[in-house]
Amino acid sequence: MLEEINLSEITDDNARQQHVTLLNLIEVVSADLRDAQAENQRLRDENNQLKGEHGKPKFKASTPKPAPVDYSSEKERRKRKPRHKQAKKATIEIHREQTLTVDKATLPADAEFKGYEDVVVQDVVFRADNVCFHKEKYWAYSTGETYLAPLPRGYEGQFGPGLKALAVTLYFGGNVSEPKILGLYANIGVQISTGQLSKLLIKDHEGFHAEKAAVCEAGLASGPWQHTDQTSTRVDGQEQHCNIVCNPVYTIYTTTPGKGRLHVLDVLRNGRARRFRLNEEALSSLEAVPLSKATRHWLQGESSDQEWDEPTFVERLDTRWPKLGGPQRQAILNAAAVAAYHAQEDTPIVRLLVCDDAPQYDGLTEEMAQCWVHEGRHYKKLMPVYVGHLELLTGFRKQFWEYYDELLVYQQHPTAEESTRLEARFDELFSTCTGYDALDARITKTREKKASLLMVQRHLRVSWKRGNGCASATSASVRGRRRASRRGIRS
Repeated sequence: MLEEINLSEITDDNARQQHVTLLNLIEVVSADLRDAQAENQRLRDENNQLKGEHGKPKFKASTPKPAPVDYSSEKERRKRKPRHKQAKKATIEIHREQTLTVDKATLPADAEFKGYEDVVVQDVVFRADNVCFHKEKYWAYSTGETYLAPLPRGYEGQFGPGLKALAVTLYFGGNVSEPKILGLYANIGVQISTGQLSKLLIKDHEGFHAEKAAVCEAGLASGPWQHTDQTSTRVDGQEQHCNIVCNPVYTIYTTTPGKGRLHVLDVLRNGRARRFRLNEEALSSLEAVPLSKATRHWLQGESSDQEWDEPTFVERLDTRWPKLGGPQRQAILNAAAVAAYHAQEDTPIVRLLVCDDAPQYDGLTEEMAQCWVHEGRHYKKLMPVYVGHLELLTGFRKQFWEYYDELLVYQQHPTAEESTRLEARFDELFSTCTGYDALDARITKTREKKASLLMVQRHLRVSWKRGNGCASATSASVRGRRRASRRGIRS
């Protein structure tokens, strides 16, 4: 019935406005109904389980299960580029050469040699390479000790570096299960047990952790801006969070038990121990927090450039204010940690953060650039039931990504005139009033983020395209980090 409504055919202004109000009310009720149905089913299942019964049974559908809702904006904002096929032979590394001869008996008497015709064939060699090392052994009468020649680096234990590296690569990089790896090794004659393979995957990886820490340190120092994002992951059955920090030269994945501001700071400080400082910056950031006069007076008395480690600072806070509310206590911890981060010299300080509008990123850096990809997802999550609203949403999303493309062009060829035009175009586009209340509310929220969304005008070198942006949180690499987390490897 809603599809048959055409507002343009209603000539009476009052009646048309009443229809608009009614349609927006239907949208609100439909959204509330979807949420209520999901919540009711969850509560029914929980109630049945408390009674010792079962929740709603999950029947396997006879048809393939539909894919989950995808809020990605890749199809809208990504432009298809012309494909240029490159010569493969030019990039192939030659490992060995072999000359092939013609059977002279098959040649006619007048055949003349005209040189060689090269054909490059790619192949791999996958076989066992078991080595029996004959280690020299000496015994000294003067010391009463035996001296043995050491094994080459990487050959410690029962397995060589190639086998160890392949197991780690297949499991974490290729998402190959342990049984499949065991079967592969068995087929080439390697004798390795399940326990030994598991040990190779989770034990003695200090070298990887050290390398990761060095890459993170160099990446943080590679420029004043960084991209960041978070996605949920499970560690030993518990919900944790994978943090992505990157720019065009590196990407680091770090698993943390929470996603709050302190955990983000842990990542930006490359895992160093937390530090806290109650200086003027910390007190200034706490002005908007509802604290008692006595608490503020105590904070003013504690104000200094002194730094505390986490146990000492938490003990001082809990001893003086044991009944301080949870949100107020967390706000003090966050403010003191951020102030210490800005004052420290151990790690490079990130000056500009490209991220979404999650509250844990507020105030961490001097400037923050909102991610257009995440902003675009808010529009894709709108699910209108009236076809007219759907058309309005589709049209506005098209304009949204057209404006995004204009920003990318400006980044390559910036001019003062184009900057002024883009700013005016932003004001015009995000002042649009469509009559679809949910869409108009979303447009208003985007307009309020103007300064952070147009940060490209001030920082032209910041990369806003996929591959270096915070939109890569669902990449295969993140899935590999999730597997690492489940195996207990923290990085």
